Amino acid sequence: MDEKHIPAGITGFFTAEEARAYHLIPVERNAGELKCYGKKGCCYDSVREEIAVVRGVKLQVEVLPEDGFERLMRQCYRYGGAIADMSDGDVGSSDFLSRLILEAYHCYASDLHFEAYEERCRVRFRIDGRLLERYAIGKENYAALVNQIKILANLDISEKRLPQDGRIFFNREACRFDVRVSCLPAIYGEKIVLRLLTRHTELLDLDNLGFDDRQLADYREAVSNPHGLILISGPTGSGKSTTLYATLRLLNREDNNILTIEDPVEYTLEGVNQVQLKEEIGLTFGSALRTFLRQDPDIIMLGEIRDTETARMAVRSSLTGHLIFSTIHTNSAWGCVARLTDMGLHSFLIADTLLLCMAQRLVRLLCPHCKCGMNAEEGGLAHLAGVPRRLFRAVGCEACYYTGYSGRKAVYEVLPVDSRLALAIRNQETEIAALLKERGIKTLRESALQLLEDGLTSLEEVLPLLNE
Repeated sequence: MDEKHIPAGITGFFTAEEARAYHLIPVERNAGELKCYGKKGCCYDSVREEIAVVRGVKLQVEVLPEDGFERLMRQCYRYGGAIADMSDGDVGSSDFLSRLILEAYHCYASDLHFEAYEERCRVRFRIDGRLLERYAIGKENYAALVNQIKILANLDISEKRLPQDGRIFFNREACRFDVRVSCLPAIYGEKIVLRLLTRHTELLDLDNLGFDDRQLADYREAVSNPHGLILISGPTGSGKSTTLYATLRLLNREDNNILTIEDPVEYTLEGVNQVQLKEEIGLTFGSALRTFLRQDPDIIMLGEIRDTETARMAVRSSLTGHLIFSTIHTNSAWGCVARLTDMGLHSFLIADTLLLCMAQRLVRLLCPHCKCGMNAEEGGLAHLAGVPRRLFRAVGCEACYYTGYSGRKAVYEVLPVDSRLALAIRNQETEIAALLKERGIKTLRESALQLLEDGLTSLEEVLPLLNE
């Protein structure tokens, strides 16, 4: 379906409940007539009569395919009503930005996007990894809002040609957290992204992240060691930083000296000495690690192992009595070993220092208020090995902003390196599936299938992991 542009404010003709009950999305109102998009397969004869009597307008319906209509419905109606039209001057109030950030915080949004286009401006929230449009803003108010953000972030309001980065400390209604600000010049006005570095404490507890009992026990045992190397792998946005912060929170005791080098520092932890990476002045992971070793550390966290120098120093540091945590980009837990080998590290050094390697992904959870049961045959995917016959699918309701999902959970592949696996590393073995099965190591695929079997997520959400 071609992209449909709904004028700001017109969707307010119906409440969210009415729009979904009528299967109508208002588009235009002129001289007693209301033009709407409707859904293919619906009969609108009785609806036309009802709206003519109750609302006094003549209804015109342009029918859209079902998938296109539902996509547009999710775009136009969430949060208990239509997308708000903020062109009435409310944007200009000093309180608007604070209320917006507070709303995003309570929705567990990770980012706010402010975007300007030729005919309109909008605000989107990233919730559970997906962007959802929340507000429409008048063009005449957008520049004032951008300047307000820049002032709070100590940025240059006169600079509109170059990107800028800053931070805002948010403190309102007992909510205290940092907001990272990024400004990017675009053709119709600057695009602003606010990253909310919130401190939802329940998200920084290992017990709440998604480990099963065996995985959590293996991970806790590994991090209790006084020295060694622990690696977490996964793509960007897979929750690696959250796992690391939850680990540091667990280990943050008075008798531990903890140092971190991060890019960027996402959460500030009292009692942890955190350093922001600044490569432009020579403060790299490698140079910071060399200095850390002169700071009498017990535990060191490196934001990422990116190059051979950092990898070698991390291994050397773990050999000299330090517990090292870091992330690395691989597809599986065992892939960490191959990545270190590719960086030129000797296999015997990896075997002697690596305590545990772990892979993780984030999976969206179905909304408990609206999820609907189905059989695997309905999706035509019952042939996939291990897929349970009874499944649940996303539907969408006001509680989940019509996405069908609410919250996310990590799925893990936790691989503690015992003597047999250390021997496999020394011998540079690549095919270890049988060895992992023998030790009862649950793969990412098996962890995802467990969520599916428990009815917590949908087949569509875990399908990428099932096909890996």
